[in-house]
Amino acid sequence: MSRFNEGVPMVAIEHPLVDSLSMRQALGHFPTGVVVITSMHNDVPVGMTLQSFVSLSLDPPLILLSVARSSTTWPLIERSGRFVVNVLAQEQDLVARQFARSGTDKFAGVDAFHVNGLGGSVIAGGVAWIDCSVQDEFDGGDHIIVVARVLGLDCPSRNGEVLPPLVFHKSGFQTLAAPASPATQEKR
Repeated sequence: MSRFNEGVPMVAIEHPLVDSLSMRQALGHFPTGVVVITSMHNDVPVGMTLQSFVSLSLDPPLILLSVARSSTTWPLIERSGRFVVNVLAQEQDLVARQFARSGTDKFAGVDAFHVNGLGGSVIAGGVAWIDCSVQDEFDGGDHIIVVARVLGLDCPSRNGEVLPPLVFHKSGFQTLAAPASPATQEKR
């Protein structure tokens, strides 16, 4: 028994069967950022869109990805052992859609560049990029949980302006409200 349950009687609560539709509907209320991970496979750039990306640890610096087992791109990235996470800016929804498609040239028309020493391409105009190496993988049901070590990162700005991220919420891309001005925050 967990220390959180000490002294509390266990009560069985009956739940209806949880199916994938109800799971999507409920978890769709949780907003996520959107990233494109890029890598090189046989000297050809590859990439894919993900929503399941989080910071895992600061020391050592680790991130976590969740990749669908059905992905045909992940095995290519996995074989290289290196990739770049591109955190997309709010106006990059078309880039997110393009990298989510299968069987197309995902880099066609995308302003992306490769920097020597990085594990993949950096997509211009993004909020941040994070260079990573695959450290471990775990079973996650219909997904693979990937733990990766952060090797380098940057948060480019546009003329000193912090870029708002692309957000996915309730089955669509959303924009964040502008932050309150310092004068408005002081009144609170």
